Amino acid sequence: MIDLNSTGQGLEGYAMLTAQLESLLADERDFIANASQFSAFLYNYVDDLNWAGFYLNRNEELVLGPFQGQVACVRIPFGKGVCGAAAATRQTQRVEDVHAFPGHIACDSASNSELVIPLIKDGRLIGVLDLDSPKLARFAEADQAGMEKLVSVFLRLTDC
Repeated sequence: MIDLNSTGQGLEGYAMLTAQLESLLADERDFIANASQFSAFLYNYVDDLNWAGFYLNRNEELVLGPFQGQVACVRIPFGKGVCGAAAATRQTQRVEDVHAFPGHIACDSASNSELVIPLIKDGRLIGVLDLDSPKLARFAEADQAGMEKLVSVFLRLTDC
């Protein structure tokens, strides 16, 4: 695991993760293969995660895609919960306490904070990357920026 929370390590840690992700995805363009690898990569190399994966846009509804972690909600309407809010607004949602988020969908009661990044390619919403943590306030601004950079690498190297 890369400790992204240590003082001064966040930016360096995300730079290292970015280089590793580029190498991991360099020879493959398939969406399912790369999304599966990306999920496993994040789950295994980022500390304090209990779920990492994708929900895919299927006719204005999010449907479960490749992930790592406990079993999950299969369908999430746009505008519902943290993932649905990210899809509806096309803006990253960083939530320190999911239990205080209006309309939160509790797929895993162990999750306490969440970071959801919309996947937008050529103006189309492909879906969202969802990261859950059992730790309250797990995701800082540096995590959001670092994860958004990783998502941009994923979208650049993947056919969507």
